Amino acid sequence: MFRLLGMIAAACLALAGTAQAQGKTELLWYSQAAFKITTPGGKVIMVDPWIMGATKIPPELKDLGKIGKVDLILVTHGHGDHLGDALEISKTNNAPIWGPAGMNQWLATLGRMPANLVPRMNKGGTIEPFPGVKITMTHAEHSSEMILKDEHGKDTSYPAGEPAGFIIQLENGFKIWHMGDTGVFGDMKLIAELHKPDLILIPIGGHYVMDPKDAAFATKELIKPKMAWPMHYASNPFLKGTPAEFKAALGDSKIEMIVAEPGTKKEF
Repeated sequence: MFRLLGMIAAACLALAGTAQAQGKTELLWYSQAAFKITTPGGKVIMVDPWIMGATKIPPELKDLGKIGKVDLILVTHGHGDHLGDALEISKTNNAPIWGPAGMNQWLATLGRMPANLVPRMNKGGTIEPFPGVKITMTHAEHSSEMILKDEHGKDTSYPAGEPAGFIIQLENGFKIWHMGDTGVFGDMKLIAELHKPDLILIPIGGHYVMDPKDAAFATKELIKPKMAWPMHYASNPFLKGTPAEFKAALGDSKIEMIVAEPGTKKEF
């Protein structure tokens, strides 16, 4: 009898796992590099959650209380338009922030975050925070420091480790590469060969990151994903690159460019 019940329970779990694996992945783009990813299994991952200070975010999304539950936060580097509201969201949800080891170490050392919410990892490392979900930290060609208020309320700069990107593999096998802020580098090809991302979230604004021409070269010559979602543009006068320029630079490539405005929600 107990053996039969065990077999029934195992079958139910297997069916539930299959249903999750066949579910949809939902991405909500706030603006800049901020995304909310809802996995097929219902887990919520926030990436680079710059919300309250964001310049291009729709007004109706400028409310941390409307985000809902968050299970995990990824931060690619310490700049304010990426670290953003991660600390508050983390504390509210008791959700860990995974980011550059140096950044997380400083946040704990300075007493800004409890150590259990800023665990350490580094490039090449992979975590499995939920069943069926794997997240690997990758290289990004950029800088990383963070500005925090000291005890006198003065802005103070602290080192924040090395900038990074993340390969996010979901329960159904769908792979997203959030590239963070980066210039072109040759090992984009190696990362793509190792992980074979379906969708890349790629910066195109220029000045601090790739411009549309460089981003298109990286997309079609080095990475060759199925889809590319341009991000990190138009939020300040220096980020002049546009999706139209990126699309033109892709030329007759068969890679699908995701057409989106801040506030866009899409399923994959």
